[in-house]
Amino acid sequence: MAYDEQLAARIRAAVTDATEAAGAGGSVGHREITMFGGLCWTVNTHMAVGTGEQDLMVHVGTDGIDEALAAGARRATMGSRTMGGVVLVAAADLPDTASLDAWVRPAVARALARPPKPGKR
Repeated sequence: MAYDEQLAARIRAAVTDATEAAGAGGSVGHREITMFGGLCWTVNTHMAVGTGEQDLMVHVGTDGIDEALAAGARRATMGSRTMGGVVLVAAADLPDTASLDAWVRPAVARALARPPKPGKR
């Protein structure tokens, strides 16, 4: 699966801004990795957001699904499996920085609120 380069650049900037605003900027605060055939951004070792063909993928947690769906997101699936705690937002529904930040900043805050995962040996 290819990803939208323009959307990826916007997400990259939004994640950088959100982590810096939270005092966790730089490479320690977030990392960009290839995952699910697109790009994902991990914050504090936890997946926060990602991008696929034409969507922003957002980790909202299982407790945030209903609110995210009410705000216009749809459930994320991989094949026939629904991804728990993850939603998709169409790029067309993110016309400006404010609309993108409204999804990215809470995902970054959620990741920063969790303790980092232990490192691999």
